[in-house]
Amino acid sequence: MPYAISFTNPEFLWLTPLALGLAWWWLVQPRPALRFSALSRFAARRGGRATVALGCGAALRSLACCALIVACAGPRRPDLQTRLPAEGIALMMAIDNSGSMGAADVTWNANSPPISRLEAAKRAFKLFIGGGEAPDGTRFEPRPGDAVGLITFAAIPRVECPLTLNHSVLFQVIDALEPRTGVDAGTNIGDSLAEAIARLDGARSNRQAKVLILMSDGEHNIYKEDVPNAQQPGIDRTIRPREAAQLAAALGIRVYTLDTGDDPPPGASPEAVAQRLAGRRTLQAIAEMTGGRSFPAARGDELLAAYREISELEKTRDEAPIYRRYFEYSSWFAGAAFVLLLIAHLLERTLWRVVTSW
Repeated sequence: MPYAISFTNPEFLWLTPLALGLAWWWLVQPRPALRFSALSRFAARRGGRATVALGCGAALRSLACCALIVACAGPRRPDLQTRLPAEGIALMMAIDNSGSMGAADVTWNANSPPISRLEAAKRAFKLFIGGGEAPDGTRFEPRPGDAVGLITFAAIPRVECPLTLNHSVLFQVIDALEPRTGVDAGTNIGDSLAEAIARLDGARSNRQAKVLILMSDGEHNIYKEDVPNAQQPGIDRTIRPREAAQLAAALGIRVYTLDTGDDPPPGASPEAVAQRLAGRRTLQAIAEMTGGRSFPAARGDELLAAYREISELEKTRDEAPIYRRYFEYSSWFAGAAFVLLLIAHLLERTLWRVVTSW
């Protein structure tokens, strides 16, 4: 793309004819004269230097006037590295970082040892947003125009990063994530969905879509029972995942779910099998209720395939000529005008030797 020059105040360019008017005025204005009783002493001298001095003085002043006019018009060139898309999506990522996400059972590629579920989630999400080459050689295109936020959850949700276009800061937050343990153990999908939905609902309305990606390897297992007496202070209830999904559907927010939990191992207890299947059905129901999709993502290739499909389903619009930063040249043209006037002044005091100058 060519480095086109634009102007902040192009209306000043209409003053350009003033430069020609200034040159004409300089050429025709009356000049002081010296009286001599006879001109015979000047007969052998030519008037070429005077003509050059007069013409060049007018040209230098005309160029200085043009430079000042261009400086007032505000010439600038866009920094093509800061180009903004016309419109992106608002995307909230809700990542389960309960203790089970620390299990190192995900094969990222064939030539490296297994990594934790949370580490795989971080790598895949950074590829999805920032672009780059996946282990299988396929490439993700960056999404610089998407406003992206991050929520993590275990027993309670936590807003790690609000919606932002500054993806480098978001990646720093993602890199610092660790599984939660202790009193924060558990998986609270319902409240986490509700928190992410609230953040998306408050996003700028000119975003073409509002999307939520929920990643979890377990079942919603944090509950607070209804309290008959609503007047009791400080007592509330946990939002059920399907209730949060109904809210998302009402607000037009699509939810994509990534199930990073594997199948129950052989010999698992009936309770563990039932819990795993219930968690999987919950994630599928959330996606179906909101018009999204649910993906198995227990392996690295499944996780990347899910993000590739989401990337195809949630495309952003083409770029428009809008930039975050411009290189300004007004000071350069103003400096050029000053230098031209200074050169004219010095030449007329030395080499051209005119009686008067401007």
